[in-house]
Amino acid sequence: MTRYIGLDVHKRFVEYCVLDAAGKKLTRGQTPCVRSSLEVFATKILQPTDHVALEASTNAWSVVAILRPHVARVVVGNPLRTKAIAEAKIKTDKVDAEVLAQLLRCDYLPSVWQPDADTERLRQLTTQHATLMTERGRAKNRIQSRLARLLLTPPCQVLWTKTGLNWLQELPLPADERLGLDGDLRLLVTIEQELKAVDKLTAVTAHRDVQAQLLMTLPGVNFVGAVGLLSALGDVTRFRDGDHAAAYLGLTPTTHQSGKRCFHGHITKAGSNQARWLLTQGVQHLAKHPGPLGVFFRRLAKRRNRNVAIVATARKLVTIAFLMLKHQEPYRYAKPELMRKKFRELHHTATGERLPAQRTNRPRSLAEVYRQLGLPNVAVPAALPKGERAMLEKRKLTAWVDEIHDFDRQARSTKSNSKAKSVGRA
Repeated sequence: MTRYIGLDVHKRFVEYCVLDAAGKKLTRGQTPCVRSSLEVFATKILQPTDHVALEASTNAWSVVAILRPHVARVVVGNPLRTKAIAEAKIKTDKVDAEVLAQLLRCDYLPSVWQPDADTERLRQLTTQHATLMTERGRAKNRIQSRLARLLLTPPCQVLWTKTGLNWLQELPLPADERLGLDGDLRLLVTIEQELKAVDKLTAVTAHRDVQAQLLMTLPGVNFVGAVGLLSALGDVTRFRDGDHAAAYLGLTPTTHQSGKRCFHGHITKAGSNQARWLLTQGVQHLAKHPGPLGVFFRRLAKRRNRNVAIVATARKLVTIAFLMLKHQEPYRYAKPELMRKKFRELHHTATGERLPAQRTNRPRSLAEVYRQLGLPNVAVPAALPKGERAMLEKRKLTAWVDEIHDFDRQARSTKSNSKAKSVGRA
């Protein structure tokens, strides 16, 4: 007999309600929310044919990992869309557990995607990096706030260089101010050491993951951004297209439509805050990129403003990333020398060893660089879709794209430039 079980998970306990296929209440109870008690609950209360429902929360995934081997299915509901519980007139733990079981029985429970073990590990790594970055920013803000309150001006434009840090350590201050400043400086050093350890593990992960390396070919995306985006998207085959992937990360505008009126507002900000932050930080480097993404960013920033251009380009970056992961193809408009430099730094951070320097200065095509890095083949300009070629012609990017893809053109260009310089000297 199939049973439907609703779990209202809290920090210290779990309230459960068991229903049969007809919706009749069979039993209910409460168990401590600790691993040993949940394992006893799973072995003594649950059956292999049971269907279990709970809402997404901080400890929900640990509960799911314990219960999943003992039941037929575990469904994690989206709390933002479970209005039957949020809008209830009488809301108790027992009622919440029973409503979850009823919604599951009627197949009305809005569920969320459950990440696999590897994706969950990447998410924990990304969360740790984001937490350390936040703490580092707070420590720096406290130091700058202290200097502003004391009317002190640093001798250098960037305070966090070696010169600025030495000036902070030698700055004559009263005892109480000195104590607070030294504490923030020690905390800053500790956070930097922890960040290096997290970056090391992130680099090792990206160095072993082909999908992360594919995302690194995007301009403005380093190994931290690649792992963060990969952890947020998970299995890209679950998305219909790139627009749905961007909507999953909350980069699409809100829409309010009634009758003939339609209003588009700010982005929804659904999904991972960390992934959106990493994307917007990476887009900052596209202001001078000569490729299509850089042209799109500059054109939109001129027409609207920089912040709107950053968000719109981040959304376009996600749609391109989706296509790259779906077709297993690196970015088509990357700068070859920048790719060599980016992957050399990844190798050094991950292994501690530096790759031997290239002994030749001859230019290399993008396809040749990708082959040396062990990445999949990239589409050449002649094999591009008709619409994409039309876009390149419209944005006047055809010559630049031919240059990065055609080694012979680069070689002739370099040879002609050298000949012109020699003629000029003569």
